[in-house]
Amino acid sequence: MSVCGEAVGAGSLPSELVVHIFSFLAAPDRLRASAACSHWRECLFYPALWPRLRLSLRVSPAERPRLEFLMRKCGWFVRELRVQFAADNYPTGGGGAAAAAGEGAAVAGDGEAPPPLSPRWLDLLRTYLELVLCVLSSVRNNRNLQKLSLFGDISILQQHGTISNTYLGKVDPDGKKIKQIQQLFEEILGNSRQLKWLSCGLMLQIVTPTSLSSLSNPIANTMEHLSLLDNHIPGNTTLITAVELERFVNLRSLALDFCDFTAEMARVLADSNHVPLHRLSLLVHSVSIMHKSLDNMPKDENWQALTRNSTNLRVYIMAFDVKSDDMLRILKPSIPLERIHFDSYVTCVSGAVVDLISRQYDKFLTHFILMNDVIDMSAFPDLSDNRNEDPLVLLAWRCTRLSLLAVHGYTVWAHNLIAIARLRGSDLKVLEVTEESIEFDQGELADQDVDPVHNFIEQVSLGLGRPWHAVMDIELLSVFTEPTRHFYREMQSFSEGI
Repeated sequence: MSVCGEAVGAGSLPSELVVHIFSFLAAPDRLRASAACSHWRECLFYPALWPRLRLSLRVSPAERPRLEFLMRKCGWFVRELRVQFAADNYPTGGGGAAAAAGEGAAVAGDGEAPPPLSPRWLDLLRTYLELVLCVLSSVRNNRNLQKLSLFGDISILQQHGTISNTYLGKVDPDGKKIKQIQQLFEEILGNSRQLKWLSCGLMLQIVTPTSLSSLSNPIANTMEHLSLLDNHIPGNTTLITAVELERFVNLRSLALDFCDFTAEMARVLADSNHVPLHRLSLLVHSVSIMHKSLDNMPKDENWQALTRNSTNLRVYIMAFDVKSDDMLRILKPSIPLERIHFDSYVTCVSGAVVDLISRQYDKFLTHFILMNDVIDMSAFPDLSDNRNEDPLVLLAWRCTRLSLLAVHGYTVWAHNLIAIARLRGSDLKVLEVTEESIEFDQGELADQDVDPVHNFIEQVSLGLGRPWHAVMDIELLSVFTEPTRHFYREMQSFSEGI
């Protein structure tokens, strides 16, 4: 260009070359570079630069203009769209970790008026609906969409168990926004031509029992991942039936509410016409168990048939405040359970459940998470009460593939934690136990020659083969502060790791 006498500068570069240079930059650097000149700005939203769009949105009115701009530019061509709706702070008048799971909060009974929500909560709910509408309307005609993942952080939306129609009626009096959201979602499914991955988690009535019927048979036949998690649907309604599941013959991974995963569904997936299933994530929620029956869940022979057809199947279960008696019914011997996450607010996990898990799933279990959000920090339940051996020590001994163990809200004796570290050694990649959960024997504390805390930390570190410390601030442990988001994020990576 210089030889030909043309002006040379950053703005003179051909668009194709600018786009190629941008392709080597991370998204934040790409945005900053686009501020150099109007020409570069025009090159910023070239489709090849944005095949994937992953957004974590604060439910705030300030997000809307930025979201509208971005979705207007990228919504019509993006191939992979992942959106998480979140809030920076819980407004006064409710919320917190217990509300995040919909547990430990009062749920209005029959004939009772639901407790009032503060104006701040109603504003958040109204903004949430507007942001969802913005996202869905921008991709409604995108025929190139291959992956769609939507997650709603319900901790910002519910204060008393579940969002009732009374609450929604205050921000959407005639139900038009909810209906529009549901129609847009069905339009996206109906217009899709390349969709392989559909994931919708806790998105407040976005999915209905008729939504999946909008998918054409060719798309349903080639879908590889399906995730439908929503404990807000009324009564015993299910988002997918066994008959509908028959169309999804190419599914490699599936995530559902446990009460929706019936014996008939297991038989459909075990059929020779269906490709082997590799990942199955199940959310067991006390709210679902309260409204639905466990009578239709797969029996052990159903799990046996499923694993015969899907020899590499691995299962991930998360249980929210589920009674131990129900868990003992759910945990069938033939489930190839690789990960399990307990999160409790009212009902604690029993030592019998932990012992059953260690005996039945010793060949598969890699992740074990035990969280208990108790108010009384001075009296954690002790799983080893009236037992010769601690259930967590037996878990570490029997489950030789265990790589992650996280505990809060249950008593973990210092000498047992040392035993766990020695049993699993460096293979235990993650060991997270909160400081307040650790107890010392009186004999250890009485030894004046040794600092028991220092000696304990040293012994655990030696067992693991790396420096180790207890979790000092529970608020830094996302698996505790954001259990639903943690589960959804882990479920996504679990499903992708085929």
